[in-house]
Amino acid sequence: MTRSPRDIERMYSTPEIVAKLRRLADALETDRPFRIQIAGVRIQVPERAQFSIEHERDDDEEEIEFQFKWSLDADSEREAGEDSSVHVV
Repeated sequence: MTRSPRDIERMYSTPEIVAKLRRLADALETDRPFRIQIAGVRIQVPERAQFSIEHERDDDEEEIEFQFKWSLDADSEREAGEDSSVHVV
């Protein structure tokens, strides 16, 4: 399946982001994939994803981004549909 490019940003309340980060930490500690729904699209971050933290600064603003990157291949497409033990938020 071909996917179109996507670049969105969604703001969350403090309780929402705390819950998501807690689930993410649990997934990382147990080497399990992490599922999240962003703007109506469900995404599975595989346990093999690479993690980075990015810091940006300009004259009037600073930003920190937590990023996960992984390649899209046939195996990861199948994994996303088969693992029903991971919760979607």
